[in-house]
Amino acid sequence: MDREKVYRLLRLGLQKGASDIHFQVGYLPLYRFHGQLVELRVKELTPEDTEKIAEILLENEPELRGKKFNELDLAFELPDEGRFRVNISRQRRHMNIVLRVIPLGVRTFEELTLPDTLREVAQIRRGYVLITGATGMGKSTTLATMINEINRQRKAKIITVEDPIEFVFTHDKSIITQREIGTDTASFPDALRAALRQDPDVIMVGEMRDLATVDTSLKAAETGHVVFSSIHTADVASTIGRVVSFFPPEEQMQVRARLADNLKAVVSLRLLINKKQDGMVPAVEIMRSTRTIQECIKDPARSAEITEFIARARSENMQTFDQHLLDLLRANKISAETAFAAASNPADFQTKLALEGASPDMESTEDRPLERLEIEPDSRF
Repeated sequence: MDREKVYRLLRLGLQKGASDIHFQVGYLPLYRFHGQLVELRVKELTPEDTEKIAEILLENEPELRGKKFNELDLAFELPDEGRFRVNISRQRRHMNIVLRVIPLGVRTFEELTLPDTLREVAQIRRGYVLITGATGMGKSTTLATMINEINRQRKAKIITVEDPIEFVFTHDKSIITQREIGTDTASFPDALRAALRQDPDVIMVGEMRDLATVDTSLKAAETGHVVFSSIHTADVASTIGRVVSFFPPEEQMQVRARLADNLKAVVSLRLLINKKQDGMVPAVEIMRSTRTIQECIKDPARSAEITEFIARARSENMQTFDQHLLDLLRANKISAETAFAAASNPADFQTKLALEGASPDMESTEDRPLERLEIEPDSRF
């Protein structure tokens, strides 16, 4: 396994439109397309293969080469072709490598088929905006699109703090500073504290991971900046509880009051296979701050009411997942089966489907056997 072979394997993922690439000892190279893993018909990877792949991916990280580690995150770029977010870990003493494919250019709202409301959310000037969803649901891509919208629309100082840097922005109307954990700064809290002394208008934090990061970013929002970030939660209602849970019990009521005052929007994402089975469509839940929502955030006993109030506020550019699923179904973008499987309240959604005249085929496609990537075997691999 030499450098050129590794580059060809990475280019294949870029050219075919894979979202992720997996290299693991004893397996064929695996590519994820539209949520499904597909094998490349070449030889199984050996320990020497994955060691060499890791070595090549670390070539531009001199401070990491030769360093002992059990897991490591970094970014890797094929110049003028594409970037990758890389995770290297050890499993049974061998290297295990997963690469997330990142396009060179930041995609537009239209290309991602995101609701126009997110353009408005991108123009919020003060407060806290959270993008949520499970791994691989498009949080980083959506954040990048929103930051680039600010970059195109107004003169602002934008500071991003990421681990690692994924999308590389080019200056338009805004000035953008991108800082990477481990390379440019020691930690998210350190970078956030420094950012407050760098005259920012917009701060983007790649991910909310710990108490210090959440607390420092919330303080940044409280001081008149707008802070965009992502967090791993399933929907809007669970996001509030997740943020509060970072703090000790004795501080949680105070944190709820801080969130109520500063949280301006929560956007939750779920990527779904489209009706043609050849691409993905985002289902999006959107919450905007209102007095009623603020009261629900403050009172933990009312958290369950948030989804209900979102559902009633479509005129205020809010929507629940199930409302957007019905929109996508009416637009013939997803199947009834896909919509039902993604619904937050399946029983209620099934009733709505019946009223729409749709009847989902309940046969699951999630556990299909691994497919094979249909290219001819090539000795160069």
